[in-house]
Amino acid sequence: MSKRTIYFIGFFVILFVAFVVAMTKLLPGFGEVKMPVLSYVQPFRFSDQYGKSFTQAQVEGKVYVAEYFFTTCPGICPKMNTNMKKVFDQYKTNPDFLILSHSVDPATDTVARMKIYADSLGVNNANWFFLTGPKDSLYLAARVSYLLDDPKNNNERIEDQFIHTQFFALVDRVGRVRRIYDGLKKEEVEQLISDIPVLLEETATDASRLPKSTF
Repeated sequence: MSKRTIYFIGFFVILFVAFVVAMTKLLPGFGEVKMPVLSYVQPFRFSDQYGKSFTQAQVEGKVYVAEYFFTTCPGICPKMNTNMKKVFDQYKTNPDFLILSHSVDPATDTVARMKIYADSLGVNNANWFFLTGPKDSLYLAARVSYLLDDPKNNNERIEDQFIHTQFFALVDRVGRVRRIYDGLKKEEVEQLISDIPVLLEETATDASRLPKSTF
């Protein structure tokens, strides 16, 4: 290989590296692996712990985490919500972040009961909502919107169904599920905490170039 060829190869390698560095500086997120889009959240209407109607309008433009639990759960739910409270404590003052905790047992988990449960966690403020409503609507959202249960289970009679999932879904500002986490694993909860700012940052980048609503 001639010196001239080596010179040109070296020149283009340096040019390419300089280009990548420049693009990284000019375009936030350039070269980074983005969280993939897993699903799109469908329209919903539930009741929160204050007895108010809660719909997709309340989450539009915000990043949020969705989970499913029930207030009388003696097993995984207390552990899940202990971990979720770590997420809450990290972002409770951020107006662009929410947590939605859906009941899988709405016959028991009335609005009043959800309020008592939220009070017991000390999280009754504008960031964490405890949602109840029609069982079929809650379960449809878990399976179709948030991918927290197998959609095929919708084929069973709703009276015979019971979801018991330990997973959390992270949703971006335009209603897209971007990642699922095991709410019982410390390392995955820590990953969730570190992923939230990535989606919050998308306001001025990717999310701004997408439709304002996917519902």
